[in-house]
Amino acid sequence: MEIGNVTTVTEFVLLGLSNNPQIQGVLFVLFLVIYLLILTENLLLLLVIRADSHLHTPMYFFLSHLSFLDAFYSSIIVPKLLENLLSKWKTISLLGCFTQVFLVIFSGATEACLLSVMAYDRFQAVCHPLLYMVAMDRQVCTGLVGASWAVGMGSSLVNTLLLAQQNFCGPNVIHSFACELPPVLLLACSDSHMSIASILTTVGVLGFGSLVLLLGSYTRIIMAALRINSAMGRSKIFSTCSSHVLVVTIFYGSGVFRYMTPASGSVLEQVLSMQYSVVTPLLNPLIYSLKNQEVKAALRRMLARQPRLTF
Repeated sequence: MEIGNVTTVTEFVLLGLSNNPQIQGVLFVLFLVIYLLILTENLLLLLVIRADSHLHTPMYFFLSHLSFLDAFYSSIIVPKLLENLLSKWKTISLLGCFTQVFLVIFSGATEACLLSVMAYDRFQAVCHPLLYMVAMDRQVCTGLVGASWAVGMGSSLVNTLLLAQQNFCGPNVIHSFACELPPVLLLACSDSHMSIASILTTVGVLGFGSLVLLLGSYTRIIMAALRINSAMGRSKIFSTCSSHVLVVTIFYGSGVFRYMTPASGSVLEQVLSMQYSVVTPLLNPLIYSLKNQEVKAALRRMLARQPRLTF
């Protein structure tokens, strides 16, 4: 749209992953299957935790929020990606793009906080087992989860409001499959230093701050495990820690690098975006459940309670 001599962008074009129709068809099937797996895994884990009273503990309370967030996170990205893989015109409105930016930052910031909270929960369970239920009572757990969601909401609100103040006069092509802050800021015609400073501050304070808390918790857990005489006890703790560290490495490694480096539209940036928006929600329920005997036992109990068909 042109106002006077100034052109105002009303929509963006998402270049996506490929322009080849045959490759797009393959990618559509691939991401559709992945998306259905993400929803099935996370919603099943939510159902198992809710249905089994043995899992009504702080650890699984936090895990249920993480599962919900993962299903929500992938639903921000994948449906639009699937639509664009089938569409000739891969456009998204200005409002739709800003909404996606808001929800991506909100989900990412909240998940960073939740992962730190889950590490703190494991620290209390391993290092202070006798006081664990006192330190992590219902009020504390609710407060920690509420704070995580509030931090995510505040971070996304500030950064999206600053982005909305930018002028976009063209070009309007985003070198990505989704609207994320770094590639969108590249298209701003006005001074974007405030937005850049804001997102760097967010990633620096929230990302590295929560990472320090997380690594501190796991360091204390490992030190406590090394003091245990039982080989089985040490193995159980290290098994749990390795699962959590794998999730954290994938999520933080890709997310921090993506938002702390200048956007260029490279293939690497799209791979990193794919890791924390698609791969992590797919792996989280598998990592937290396949190596967890309590979840597998709860799933067996839930299936055993289902009424059997009789003829």
